[in-house]
Amino acid sequence: MESNVGGRDRFARGIVAVLLTLVAVKALASGKRSRGLLLGVAALGLGFNTVTCFCGVNQALGIDTTSE
Repeated sequence: MESNVGGRDRFARGIVAVLLTLVAVKALASGKRSRGLLLGVAALGLGFNTVTCFCGVNQALGIDTTSE
């Protein structure tokens, strides 16, 4: 896997992942299981992008934000 996520893009994905995690926990706590699980999966995906600096969608679209 070649890095294609960097700079502000990586930071933004990390912040959104944390926010989605908080909303997912709140949704699960209030009994909205499907919404909570969907948000949790989205948070995991963005967290993966943040940690590995790789995004499959970016690769498919030919986007590289590592030079920002």
